[in-house]
Amino acid sequence: MTNLTRREFIRRTRVLAGGAYPAMMAMGLVPAAPAHPFRLEGSGDGKEVVILGAGLAGMAAAYELDKLGYRCTILEARERTGGRCWSVRKGATNEETGGGLHTAGFDAGQYFNAGPSRIPHHHGLTLHYCKELSVPIQVYNNVNENTYYYSEGKGPLSNKKVRVREAHSDVRGWMAELLAKAMDGGKIDVEMSKEDTLKVIEYLRAEGGLDIDKLYKASARRGYSESPGPGDREGKIGEPMTLLAMLQSGLLDPDFYNVAEYTYELQGTLFQAVGGMDRIAAAFEQKVGRLIRMGSEVRHIRNLEKGVQVGYKDKTGEKTMQADLCICTIPLPVLSNIDHNFSSDASRAIDSIVYMSTGKIGLQFKRRFWEEDEGIYGGITHTNNQLTQIFYPSYDYLGGKGILIGYYNFNEKAVATGNLTYEQREQLALEKGSLIHPQYRQEFERSFSVSWHKTKYNMGGWALYSADERQTLYKALLQPDKQVYFAGEHMTYLNAWMAGALESARSVVAALHSRVTGQRFSYPVFGS
Repeated sequence: MTNLTRREFIRRTRVLAGGAYPAMMAMGLVPAAPAHPFRLEGSGDGKEVVILGAGLAGMAAAYELDKLGYRCTILEARERTGGRCWSVRKGATNEETGGGLHTAGFDAGQYFNAGPSRIPHHHGLTLHYCKELSVPIQVYNNVNENTYYYSEGKGPLSNKKVRVREAHSDVRGWMAELLAKAMDGGKIDVEMSKEDTLKVIEYLRAEGGLDIDKLYKASARRGYSESPGPGDREGKIGEPMTLLAMLQSGLLDPDFYNVAEYTYELQGTLFQAVGGMDRIAAAFEQKVGRLIRMGSEVRHIRNLEKGVQVGYKDKTGEKTMQADLCICTIPLPVLSNIDHNFSSDASRAIDSIVYMSTGKIGLQFKRRFWEEDEGIYGGITHTNNQLTQIFYPSYDYLGGKGILIGYYNFNEKAVATGNLTYEQREQLALEKGSLIHPQYRQEFERSFSVSWHKTKYNMGGWALYSADERQTLYKALLQPDKQVYFAGEHMTYLNAWMAGALESARSVVAALHSRVTGQRFSYPVFGS
């Protein structure tokens, strides 16, 4: 790199995905983050720690413990790392209960994120590890006003594609009109002066696009029915949908109308790893891969008077190992069926905590028709049918082929979809998706689906807690059960996020190291 010319640098930067910063990182021109940002004093003095699971939590824990001088062994049941941090590529396999083995036949270079696909800007630890492990990131387009709402039903707007911008503009407009009229007529009892009331009304005019009479009329905010262009083509603005029509068509149903951009987790800016989220898992594996025993299915966990014993099965047969301490990151629905001698409180929590039923399907198409024909670059289409959501890729824009996520569903819809065969899921995605994109049938090539609640070694998407369970079941697992510590997204308030796994790993490492060294480390602990 020391002899790299300016011309060659520009040429390489152009061909690397993700913009200038990832390009520079990929070429080694950006130094990595400090090696020890998580600063804990003292040494592990070679104490042995067995870590159950090579997902993000397990590998992150091993990565930090390894720095401190612990001897770690990671037992991973699969032949891959990452757990739910998984990008499905050509040749990938998955085994579901009752469904058998499923193999992805995507073209080389094509992929979709079957697990996490987004990194919020405020998930600092996830971004920190991306920087420390030299994983380039790029912007993820989560909110796209050019995607669709599609509501099946009998309303006047049902079974029609409605652009998100049209729905958002019309709802804001009608609601602002109602509120402005009510305030102007004194029908809302608020402790405001007349001057303050007028200021609020002016805000509502701006927010809802109201005219001087506080009436909503469609504007360019909601797009054009005929686009503006050269000459005398000023463009034509369509008529707004009435609030009643939207209500009758289900477009305002609380489980359908989407305001995801309002939620803290999904507020911009969002990121993704360049080339797939599994790049994060691969980066951890590069650091701790020597510690991992793949294909090692845990059969029992025993707290001993001193230390812990773990029985597991690999391709050569049944084995056991002992260690001083254990970090268990196995998802609780799986752990519930593993023989152990944990306390009654821990056992009750493990058996009781419910996980989300959820599934995704990746659909590979011959061309990116959603971009070429409909101007959709990233974002999500929302439906009230079994698909729930269609995700458009936020990478490789203007490329050739592409994979979109044909459904991302939850709860009862995910259970019903998961009960179908792989072929039936594909047909469901094509049938329902064709209602929105008639190009589906002609452009479709192949699919791969994952029902996480039926996937071996996961049996669910992420942990779900009620307020009461946070005070009982959750707290029972926050403390170690003798020599066994529990870690994973289920041991945080960041359920379903990679940040949950990573924050949990660091928290457990701090607690375990405090125990070994006799020093008190509170979490979070960051270096200077």
